[in-house]
Amino acid sequence: MSTRLLALLAVPVLAIALLGCGSDTPQAADDSGAEPDAETVTCTYRETGTAPAREVDAPGGEAVAEGEVSVTLGTGVGDLALTLDAEQAPCTVHSFVSLAEQGWLDGTTCHRLTTSGIFVLQCGDPSGTGSGGPGYAFDDELSGDETYPAGTLAMANSGTNTNGSQFFIVYQDTQLPPLYTVFGTVDDASLETVREVADAGTDHAFGRGDGAPLTEVEIEAATVSRG
Repeated sequence: MSTRLLALLAVPVLAIALLGCGSDTPQAADDSGAEPDAETVTCTYRETGTAPAREVDAPGGEAVAEGEVSVTLGTGVGDLALTLDAEQAPCTVHSFVSLAEQGWLDGTTCHRLTTSGIFVLQCGDPSGTGSGGPGYAFDDELSGDETYPAGTLAMANSGTNTNGSQFFIVYQDTQLPPLYTVFGTVDDASLETVREVADAGTDHAFGRGDGAPLTEVEIEAATVSRG
């Protein structure tokens, strides 16, 4: 594919991919949301040289490295309740929260559903093409022991250290190599909602069992609750 929507891995299925990112220079946001005595880490968000799919500021370089953050994605098929793990993936959570609080996800659709071999719903690209991103990228946060059971929330990517804005929700246990940063989970009710979307199928635009979901999933608004 000319836009390289998919990353091919050494497994007998098509892997998740995230392309895109920005050419406009993203401006760093200053607020990490950290309490005065909270443990923090320094994160680097690099310009990609590709225009962001939507205007956005890059996060500041200091991220909270403890606790959880709750995010509710209000969608046309029901709320999706996310719990982000800032201890496991502080830079990823910091970026996701920054994007959510800036309205980056509002009015976007989950553009990809896989129903064969890999079982995920992929979101986070305002362009809806699978190649859009925020104009910056950041490093993987991996232990090498990652697994992807149902309910996992993880970052899509197009190779090592290419995280941006696209993420996926695993709705059925999925075998993937430990190459995708896990940064949280969704609750049981949200998992059931995604499974209902998956049951309705995909348009197979990217291949058998891989394309846009036939049931549109529009993220109407993302709400962040800290602490």
